[in-house]
Amino acid sequence: MSAEQCSWCGTAVEADDGFRAFEPAGERRAVFCRLEHVVPWAIQGAYWSPEPLSPVELGTVPEPEACAHCGEPLTEAHVLLVRHRGEHRIPDGFCGVDHLLAWAKAGGRYA
Repeated sequence: MSAEQCSWCGTAVEADDGFRAFEPAGERRAVFCRLEHVVPWAIQGAYWSPEPLSPVELGTVPEPEACAHCGEPLTEAHVLLVRHRGEHRIPDGFCGVDHLLAWAKAGGRYA
């Protein structure tokens, strides 16, 4: 599989690295080489690319039940962010891009 490009800076992102954001209800996705690139991408209007299936639908990551930012249960119109770290896939769910943005600004999962 060839490398994808970061949706913000255009840098190559290998399959076992970076972050993938999905909006399953809209069948859209974005790719990031660094978590920090989520911030300007979201501020500038969150440009998405088409993606027919999310990793949850493909069965490669478990479905998060609550927003990683506010803790509320996720609705159908949520955003999924999957960290690719080697063979591991670490999913976090968000109520929307605004909660993904706030979470990324705060440093993400380990802030």
